[in-house]
Amino acid sequence: VQLQASGGGLVQAGGSLRLSCAASGRTFSRAGMGWFRQAPGREREFVAAVTWSGTNTYYADSVKGRFTISRDNAKNTVYLQMNSLKPEDTAVYYCAADENSGFIIVTAATGYEYWGQGTLVTVSS
Repeated sequence: VQLQASGGGLVQAGGSLRLSCAASGRTFSRAGMGWFRQAPGREREFVAAVTWSGTNTYYADSVKGRFTISRDNAKNTVYLQMNSLKPEDTAVYYCAADENSGFIIVTAATGYEYWGQGTLVTVSS
């Protein structure tokens, strides 16, 4: 699986962005998918994850109620809708996939085999 993240940019606090992660590879529809982020000087942290069917999702407490992860297997794409953005959401956002965890939620970065290149989200106050 190869991943290409896009949709980052500069937005004011309270605004919204939608990130996309386009995947190639025949096993995408069976892969568990996740979003992580890394702010300057900080470790990469879990944001959200979704199982292969899109039925089960899970969020970090810091984004719960503001972010929504979804996927369209027909388009080989996973999305992260980010609303009510805060300056502390500023980070490089990465999508990740793992072909062996399609039925479970994985929150650890080590649980993902494939990673996108990252897209920068900057939230101004």
